[in-house]
Amino acid sequence: MWILFAFGSAVFAGLTAILAKMGIKNLDSNVATAVRTIVVLIFSWLMVFLVGSIDTLFNVSSRTMIFLVLSGLSTGASWLCYFKALQMGDVNKVTPIDKSSTLLTIILAVIFLHEEITFQKVAAVVLIGIGTYLMIQKKADVKADRKSRLWMLYAFFSAIFASLTAILGKIGIEGIESNLGTAIRTAVVLVMAWLIVFLTKKQHTVKTIDKKSWLFLILSGFATGGSWLCYYRALQDGPASVVVPIDKLSILVTIAFSYLFLKEKLTAKSAAGLAVLVSGTLLLLF
Repeated sequence: MWILFAFGSAVFAGLTAILAKMGIKNLDSNVATAVRTIVVLIFSWLMVFLVGSIDTLFNVSSRTMIFLVLSGLSTGASWLCYFKALQMGDVNKVTPIDKSSTLLTIILAVIFLHEEITFQKVAAVVLIGIGTYLMIQKKADVKADRKSRLWMLYAFFSAIFASLTAILGKIGIEGIESNLGTAIRTAVVLVMAWLIVFLTKKQHTVKTIDKKSWLFLILSGFATGGSWLCYYRALQDGPASVVVPIDKLSILVTIAFSYLFLKEKLTAKSAAGLAVLVSGTLLLLF
């Protein structure tokens, strides 16, 4: 069942990127993240009450709570970087870098979770790395200034924090119902996101959000909530070094929708990179 949940997470995560991109066109990315997190928080705690796991809240160990909080902080940092990168760059360029967090996750899973290292995992890491490189490379005659390349830095930081999120989350949900773990982490992300908004004095811009942006931000929040619930349910039962790569197959959904709705097209090199990246991901399933 954890494999099905992992694939469900991938589908919802793919929708998240597109809906978020459409919702932050004329909005500060930190404010957008904070608004979306409210939706995710409501969605996640609703699931806690529906599955009846609220009674176990006060039985959560201090160790579990510490790792859930750390995972939430990593998630918040990853989100802030990711949506800033999305606002500045193309979805089909930002997403491959974000999904490259698979590489670091596999390495960290072997070191800290003592998951088995195999030939398939090593080959997959190489393929994913090559695929990501091909997808983000631009033509030599394209002169990008420092500002236009800044999205890449945000995307890489997003990947690093996403890797830490997976490892800390894996440790944090041991001995706790996955929906409750997700809800606790979301509360941490909410506090962090709004703290950033107030520190940057952007809270007044909430009043300027138009109806279309509200719609896409709310839909993006629901997609994120669905992805998280599936992801941490899969992570609770399955190995992090396999669950995470399956989740990263969301890139296929993202690329498809970026073409249909954002009119972003892949070059021949990017398409080849996508094929190599997906091949490396699928290799981890065998």
